[in-house]
Amino acid sequence: MPLIGPFKTLLLRGLLAGLIAGLLAATVGYFVGEPQVDAAIAIEEAGSAGHSHAPEATEGHSHGGEEPLVSRSGQKAGQFLALGLAGMAFGALFASAVNVARRFTKLSGPQLSLTAAVLAWAAIVAVPFFKYPANPPAVGDPETINERTWLWVAAVVLGLLAVSAAVAAYRALVASDTLRLVAGVGAFVVVTTVGYVLLPGVNEVADDFPATLLWNFRVASLAETTTLWVSLGLAFAALTEFASRRSTPVVDQVPTAG
Repeated sequence: MPLIGPFKTLLLRGLLAGLIAGLLAATVGYFVGEPQVDAAIAIEEAGSAGHSHAPEATEGHSHGGEEPLVSRSGQKAGQFLALGLAGMAFGALFASAVNVARRFTKLSGPQLSLTAAVLAWAAIVAVPFFKYPANPPAVGDPETINERTWLWVAAVVLGLLAVSAAVAAYRALVASDTLRLVAGVGAFVVVTTVGYVLLPGVNEVADDFPATLLWNFRVASLAETTTLWVSLGLAFAALTEFASRRSTPVVDQVPTAG
C-alpha cells in the first residue's frame, strides 16, 4: 500500500531509522575504519618525529609534544554519538523527501523508502566518492583543506543534479518500465560524466604512502557511509511496513451455525 500517515509520523519514523542507521555505521567504522586511521596516524607521527629531529627543524614545527584535545579512545567512542546524531539529521531529511515524493508515485511505502535510499546514496555518497575519494589523516595538504571541502560540496551538488536528471528522464518517458529505467540511468551517467570532466582533480597522496593502507581506508570509508544509507532505507521501510500492518483493520469472522 502507498506510504500513508501525517508528516509528523514520518518525521519521527525517520529520526528513529536514522538513529539505528547511524549506530550501525559507527559500528562498522569502529571495527573496520578505525584500524586504518590508527595506521595512518602512526605514519603521520613517524614523519613528524623525523622532521623534528632534523637539524633545520625548529621548535615551532615540532608536533611531538602536542597532546590532542580528544584522545583516540575518546574519538573512537565519540563517533557513536556523532554518527547517531548525524543519522537522525539524515533521517529527518529523508522523511521530508519521501513525504514529498509519495505525492508523485504509486510505489508502496517500503518500495519508496528503499528507492529513495538508493538515490540518496548515489547522490551523496557514490558520485562524490568516485571523484574525490576519502583520504586518511596522513594524506593531504592542510593549506588546501578549504578548497578540497568546497570541491567535495560541489561533487555532492553534482550528485543531486545527476539523480534529479535521472528521475526526470524516468518520469518524462512514456514507454515500458525497462526503457524508462535505461533512460534514467543514461541521464545519470551523462550528467555525472560531464561534471567529472568539469571539476578539477585532486591528488595529494605522496608517492611513498602505502597503497594497501590507502585502499583499505577508502574501502572502509565507503563501507561506513553505505551502511548508513542502506540501514536508513531498510529501517524506514521496516517501520513503514510495521505501521501499515498495525493500521490495517482486522475483520472478525463470526461463525455461523451449520
